[in-house]
Amino acid sequence: MKSLIITILLTAFSAMNVFSQNISGVWHGIATNPDNKEITFVFLFERNDEVFNTTMAVPNFDVSGVKPKATTFENGILSIDGSNVGMKYEGKLNETTQQIEGEYTEGSTKLILNLIKGNPKIAAPKRPQVPEKPYPYFEEEVVFENSKANIVLAGTFTRPVGSEKFPVVILISGSGRHDRDGSIPTHKPFLVLSDYLTRNNIAVLRYDDRGFGESTGDFSKATTADFAQDVLSAVRYLKSRKDIDAKHIGLIGHSEGGIIAPLAANQTSDISFIVTLAATGIPGSKVSVLQSKSLRPFPVPDEVAFEDNVRQAIKIASSSKEMSEKRKELTAHNKSYLAPILKSLGAKDENISKFINNETKSTLKPWSIYFYNYNPAVEFEQLSIPVLSLNGSKDTQVNSTINQNAIRNALIKANNKNYKIVELESLNHLFQECTTGNIDEYKEIEQTMSPIALKEISDWILEIVR
Repeated sequence: MKSLIITILLTAFSAMNVFSQNISGVWHGIATNPDNKEITFVFLFERNDEVFNTTMAVPNFDVSGVKPKATTFENGILSIDGSNVGMKYEGKLNETTQQIEGEYTEGSTKLILNLIKGNPKIAAPKRPQVPEKPYPYFEEEVVFENSKANIVLAGTFTRPVGSEKFPVVILISGSGRHDRDGSIPTHKPFLVLSDYLTRNNIAVLRYDDRGFGESTGDFSKATTADFAQDVLSAVRYLKSRKDIDAKHIGLIGHSEGGIIAPLAANQTSDISFIVTLAATGIPGSKVSVLQSKSLRPFPVPDEVAFEDNVRQAIKIASSSKEMSEKRKELTAHNKSYLAPILKSLGAKDENISKFINNETKSTLKPWSIYFYNYNPAVEFEQLSIPVLSLNGSKDTQVNSTINQNAIRNALIKANNKNYKIVELESLNHLFQECTTGNIDEYKEIEQTMSPIALKEISDWILEIVR
């Protein structure tokens, strides 16, 4: 009997020891940041012989596929070296609770993070404005061609039920790749806007950006001017339909879409009105300087010097010099002012180098160079068609006062007789009713788009086309 008990104990200890040395699978934990907000971390550990490979995700920030440099798990101690991505984790397996108790570090931030085996339970956020099928209107999947760029754009056309011809709008997305619903983490603002307008007797065409979703083309090589050509292709497609009023084709552009709209409208006589949502009215170079301050994720010791350096970087990128010369000059400039800042924040040399290379590459993209040199006021100054310009008072990406003043002055210069410029109180860049207007607040808000904004857009269009 004594021998049997010893055998059972040894077997149990052996099994526990094997478990403690093999953590393969999904683990997750919830940490509380200095702002008292909970952040969920998910780790997938895959064992290959004696080596662990780790993939990390942070659902709160829609971050996934992060692969730290190295992972070890020996004698119950888990160590994740994420120096390549600016993080590390150190933890110890508690044999009693079967939790890994440890600390997550990112820059100067340290968070208590205990991990348990299995996937986290993440409740789907409530999005009451997202419509559910069947819709009380006609919906059709469509494709149309931009023959100039040799691409095909795929989208969705909706219109009210009836035999009459309806006024129609084309939805134009903001910067970055977007699908036809304008999807951002947990929200589909273009789907909500399209549904609202269609229910109010306005037909809508929305489409996937080139090179994204079901649309063909290379998004990475396109500029604002190229996106304007995509809009004109959408206009030509709508004119071929028999169920829309070709005399009342309008454009609704959000953010960058708001400066694409006038650029497209000035190249055709087929657009009868424009609605801009969170559009800029000042040169892209100035927008970029403002955003470098309002959206920057790290502090700097000298704001004035930082702003001057950003201006210089933009000046280099937007110059007429050869690309190789610009790249060399911009890399040297970025190193001179960014490296000391990042070093002071505790970043390692390899991460600083990677950040500077990425920053240089991004600044020299075709889209960026065009944007720095593009002044939308020049296009607004040529508009004689009706214009509605809406901005939110708490927009942290596009300053409402600065940009609406510029748009207003441009339309006055154009001698435009029919424009309306409105700042909507307490709305952010997505036109959600908000508290701070900060980007990280967007997905926390249940509302996708304020009913106030939706009604303002719909009522104005119906007044224009009646």
